[in-house]
Amino acid sequence: ASSLLLCFRTSLVAPLIFGLLLQPPLTQLSLVTQPNIVLLMADDLGIGDVGCYGNDTIRTPNIDVLAKEGVKLTQHIAAAPLCTPSRAAFLTGRYPLRSGMDAINNYRVIFWNGGSGGLPPNETTFAKILQRQGYTTGLIGKWHQGVNCESRNDHCHHPLNHGFDYFYGMPFTLISDCQPTETPEMDRAFRRKLWLSTQMIGIATLTAALGRLTGLISVSWKALTCLAGFSLLFFISWFSSYGFVRYWNCIMMRNHEVTEQPMVTDRTTSLILRESISFIERNKHKPFLLFLSFLHSHTPLLTTEKFLGKSSHGLYGDNVEEMDWMVGQVLSAIDKEGLKNTTLVYFASDHGGWLERHEGKRQLGGWNGIYRGGKAMAGWEGGIRVPGIFRWPGVLPAGTVINEPTSLMDIYPTVVRLAGGVLPQDRVIDGRDLMPLLRGTVEHSEHEFLFHYCGIHLHAVRWHQKDSGSIWKAHYVTPIFRPLGAGGCYDRGFCPCFGEGVTHHDPPLLFDLSRDPSEARPLSADTEPLFDTVIKKIGRAIEEHRRTLTPVPEQLSVYDVVWKPWLQPCCGTFPFCWCDKEGDN
Repeated sequence: ASSLLLCFRTSLVAPLIFGLLLQPPLTQLSLVTQPNIVLLMADDLGIGDVGCYGNDTIRTPNIDVLAKEGVKLTQHIAAAPLCTPSRAAFLTGRYPLRSGMDAINNYRVIFWNGGSGGLPPNETTFAKILQRQGYTTGLIGKWHQGVNCESRNDHCHHPLNHGFDYFYGMPFTLISDCQPTETPEMDRAFRRKLWLSTQMIGIATLTAALGRLTGLISVSWKALTCLAGFSLLFFISWFSSYGFVRYWNCIMMRNHEVTEQPMVTDRTTSLILRESISFIERNKHKPFLLFLSFLHSHTPLLTTEKFLGKSSHGLYGDNVEEMDWMVGQVLSAIDKEGLKNTTLVYFASDHGGWLERHEGKRQLGGWNGIYRGGKAMAGWEGGIRVPGIFRWPGVLPAGTVINEPTSLMDIYPTVVRLAGGVLPQDRVIDGRDLMPLLRGTVEHSEHEFLFHYCGIHLHAVRWHQKDSGSIWKAHYVTPIFRPLGAGGCYDRGFCPCFGEGVTHHDPPLLFDLSRDPSEARPLSADTEPLFDTVIKKIGRAIEEHRRTLTPVPEQLSVYDVVWKPWLQPCCGTFPFCWCDKEGDN
């Protein structure tokens, strides 16, 4: 009987030992559990503004440590060169024109909190999938994906309707209008035209009235009354929106409640940091997703006194260094709670730095390093190549640099699969899971082609020829820089996507980014033997890509972006919208 018992125990132990020997290493085990995910996104930060990407005059020690302890991507590409479409692509893993978040006109971003356009409710964000997987999800900072559709409080585009359990921040974006001491920024040229038109109508009305009184002009009082009424209505029609930009757009919300209208900019940075750290502390015992969407480094460059005048690059440099300090505070909070080894941290910018943004001699926009172009330019690298850093100790190899093409859209499938979720099967997902590339189990990115849109207009296409290592880029449309020889559209402040401000190229301009990352030397059939082959290959890829596109409702049409009083978020009884609930607390 004892021998039978011994045999029985041996038969149980042997498979157990054998099973343990077959277990994957710790690195593999940690992938099975759901990591915490912290996504850090800067606003308008140029790739050349960060120390680990070559800047030796702006101090970014905390971002640099992230790169040292993790993986740095050198060819990380935004799906659009402006905030609203780039962030829509980031949240959905899809080119923004698939969700209607790319424009057919010159209004290429959400313009008002009181507009009706925004990220459609039928889009599935990564936050929504992680929420289903048991994650607590939070968004702190900038949203810029719309608020309402049909009524003031329907909040159809609101973060809480797109998978976030908690929201604190700006439903809009930071603009200079939010700072009373700064020159207004929003629609500046159009506002000047409206003022000029108002003055001309007013002068015409006054001249007609004086002519009637002196008998020089024969005009009835009824006609004069109508003209005066028209002058007043015209003025009210635009001044009711543009005259109160600070009240309508510069607001802070906590979940569905407006807490500051207008926002008190002196304390915004400290409140966003406090909310971020508090979210980590509240949710440390269960998986969480924190999307910290910085207001830095967008104008008016809100910077606390502690950092003013401390950098070598004026207010912009001060602002970037403060953001880096905020990154350090968030990383310290993760360490303090013992979450470092169970948290994937990601840092990026939504698009390139804004070259044309300046006031007098003050440069208020970022620097894109060796790369040509900047914000609003969809084809040139400076508008779309951004920092991209991942850290997950024990899982991702520290100090790794990856030169393969990757996209901000790749975050979507990456975090969904880490959370144990399933990608939507009823739509095209353009992003690719980055974990095999980040961990070094594969050599190449899954992206063969990346399409670079300016609004709905295709400006350039990138082809990663994996067998040769070449990265070809064909430009079909490029903006016309003004003045001649400049690196941006300084005459406009923004480069356009279409019309008189662009040049169409047939054949397209072709560059090999692996040899010419600055896009300084276009190739031709005379200088590149593969020119025709490459152009044909890219042409076929465009045809195939366009077959995957389906018509969707526009979210940035003129009707959708104009201000609608009945959609304006308001913390009082409209139009008496002002409050400071943070100050009251």
